[in-house]
Amino acid sequence: FSDYMRGAVRLAALMKLPVTYVWTHDSIGLGEDGPTHQPVEHLASLRAIPGLDVVRPADANETVVAWRTILEHNDRPAGLCLTRQNVPTVDRTEFNSAEGTARGAYVLRDAANGQPEVLLVGTGSEVQICIAAQEALEAKGIATRVVSMPCVEWFRAQDEAYQSAVFPPSVRARVSVEAAVSQGWHEWVGDAGECVALEHFGASAPFSVLYEQFGLTAERVVSAAHASMSTLGMTSSGN
Repeated sequence: FSDYMRGAVRLAALMKLPVTYVWTHDSIGLGEDGPTHQPVEHLASLRAIPGLDVVRPADANETVVAWRTILEHNDRPAGLCLTRQNVPTVDRTEFNSAEGTARGAYVLRDAANGQPEVLLVGTGSEVQICIAAQEALEAKGIATRVVSMPCVEWFRAQDEAYQSAVFPPSVRARVSVEAAVSQGWHEWVGDAGECVALEHFGASAPFSVLYEQFGLTAERVVSAAHASMSTLGMTSSGN
């Protein structure tokens, strides 16, 4: 229901006030509430407000770093967008540190050979889907990188060298995964990329049913990765 307070949020951004908004129910994840309670366009709409940092962390560790980073910024407002369904905490002994959250996006786990052919980028609860898809693609011999992108605004503030390190220009086969409209994601996946998104209102059902019904699954991400590779004329072993 962030739309009900949009005027105040916009004014806080205009006045550069260090207000922190905490929003929950950030997707179709609390499915039984139905489409009236499921934001699908809100993330894109909030990201369109100049001067507002929209932060959607993937797990508890990212949330801690996100909160700390928000408190360090005293010249603008931020919105912390959280899920209500259970989300696993990423094992940081296997994945990279959540400290990368402060930079807006970071390589959560690189391809096993360190030379990715495909890049999967997700936010919030959908990062887990990216992880599962990466494992499936790697099992097929497709080197795959997973990028967690909790805050587009923080990432845009990074220098070009860091942005290129996370999103190598040479890796054009890309898939974004977010349980919301895809508006804004083509900037990051490019003309050959695919968006696994939700381009319509939700429905009333358990979240596991909705994610399956609407194609927010690892299998769909794997198919999207193959589609992006096909657009570029790639095979599973590269160009």
